Amino acid sequence: MKFMSYITKFKPQNGFSTEERCHIIELLNTPSSPECSIAQASVAPGETTQLHAVKDTIERYVIIQGRARVSINYEAAREVQPMDTVVIPANTAQKIENRGTEELIFLCICTPRFEQKNYIKLEAL
Repeated sequence: MKFMSYITKFKPQNGFSTEERCHIIELLNTPSSPECSIAQASVAPGETTQLHAVKDTIERYVIIQGRARVSINYEAAREVQPMDTVVIPANTAQKIENRGTEELIFLCICTPRFEQKNYIKLEAL
């Protein structure tokens, strides 16, 4: 199979809020590129995302704006700030808390690509 180059355009109007307590704008998530997906995620000040895991999917967060505490695998939360990268192994419990006064914005890069069927809720809302 030959890989074809292409460009996807940023479309903030296609963003959506999730019950996970964050807002997502998918930058790349298509079956034609199953190796990876990229999304911009944002979390409001004082908000913490739902504790969750993603089946068979490695996640990488690149913090763009804000201060946060990230909890991985039920370990003590660690502070992150702009340009920090967080690597979350597949099938691992995780959540991120916005500790600042501005919106927390980060890129979420998943390998293979994120599919909703692989999302595992680990707490009741």
